[in-house]
Amino acid sequence: MALRSTHKVDAGFSLSSMTDLVFLLLIFFVIVSTMVSPFALPVDLPKNQTSTSKTPPKVALRLLNAEEATLNGANISMAEVEAALMAEMAKHTESDAIVLSVAQDVPTGRMVDVLNIAKTRKWRIVLAAAPNAPGQQPTPAQP
Repeated sequence: MALRSTHKVDAGFSLSSMTDLVFLLLIFFVIVSTMVSPFALPVDLPKNQTSTSKTPPKVALRLLNAEEATLNGANISMAEVEAALMAEMAKHTESDAIVLSVAQDVPTGRMVDVLNIAKTRKWRIVLAAAPNAPGQQPTPAQP
């Protein structure tokens, strides 16, 4: 005499609740990642390599190497950059921007120091593209 149970246990597992949870987490992280603001300095980049300005910049800063710079053609040391920029920007209006030109052998940290000075003082700054030598083709940007 065989007794059979009328209650059968289903050995399967329902994945519908797991997929709902995964989709909710995905939506949460997509929304949170769009709300995170990057900590970047606002910089006006040149539009293209062939355009030239018809008027010379009012405040032109060129970083020559790790220790030297020129401000409107006058040689200054990197230690004097902040004081010299403050004195020069006091002569100009708030809408005038600093045109920053950086030589290739200047460490990135020096350029970032100048960008931070401009950011703390709320000055506009424009990165200038290095001019090409006559007859030299422009070099493509590296990814």
